[in-house]
Amino acid sequence: MTGGEEGPGAAGVETAAGHATPGTVPPVLTFEDVGLSFAGVTAIDGVSFEVAPAELFAVIGPNGAGKTSVFNVLSGVYRPQRGRVTFLGEDILGLPPHRIAEMGLARTFQNVELFHNLTVLDNLMLGRHHHFGYGPLSALLWLGRARRQELAARARVEDIIDFLDLAAWRRHPVRLLPYGVQKRVELGRALAMEPRLLLLDEPVAGMNLEETEDMARFVLDARDELGVPIVLVDHDMGLVMDLADRVLVLDFGRPVALGTPAEVQSDPKVIEAYLGGAP
Repeated sequence: MTGGEEGPGAAGVETAAGHATPGTVPPVLTFEDVGLSFAGVTAIDGVSFEVAPAELFAVIGPNGAGKTSVFNVLSGVYRPQRGRVTFLGEDILGLPPHRIAEMGLARTFQNVELFHNLTVLDNLMLGRHHHFGYGPLSALLWLGRARRQELAARARVEDIIDFLDLAAWRRHPVRLLPYGVQKRVELGRALAMEPRLLLLDEPVAGMNLEETEDMARFVLDARDELGVPIVLVDHDMGLVMDLADRVLVLDFGRPVALGTPAEVQSDPKVIEAYLGGAP
């Protein structure tokens, strides 16, 4: 694992929390005036934001606000009708999902999307697939490049298992694990890709308090120790406000507020969007 290396946000002005502020260094991600609709139904309307290196950026909003649509645009599942999206300075609109993943954008999903009959170790190894460059014959014989690359991948995966405290379950089929541990395995598979940006879609959905606290710690460790910038979507407002450096609030696909957690929580438009009335 690359946890001992400096993250991409080492240069530039930093906040009190030690993270680069937007505008002081080139952003990892730029989402500019994006519009997306389906058969006349608007999913995203004029949404813009940037994510700085080593920043934990959150997108929140009521159900149907367009949060998952933003993630699907970022990962190449949806192509918007207007706007511009750049990742590491390269325009990614129109690129297929596998190409965006190869560039270093990894994501988790609201519902657990693992291979339930495979072990924790094997599920994490699947996160390394785009780093392999050998053919079927080498794979079958497990010689030369195939052997070297798989042994290196196994070492990286073992680091992730230690990082996420998964050693007790490493040889267990995923289907036998508690739900909270399965969500942790999904985070591990995304980290196995060595992401340059990590998208977390409802990482604590369905978890109890202890599982939520564990996941929050691992998310912060991914940002602070591994230097991975993160875009987080979650309904747990307490979690978002505790973890995020900045927060974007959406309502019916439109941006309502963008700022620090303290600024967003006190914004009358945000309170109205969530509660349906003025404070």
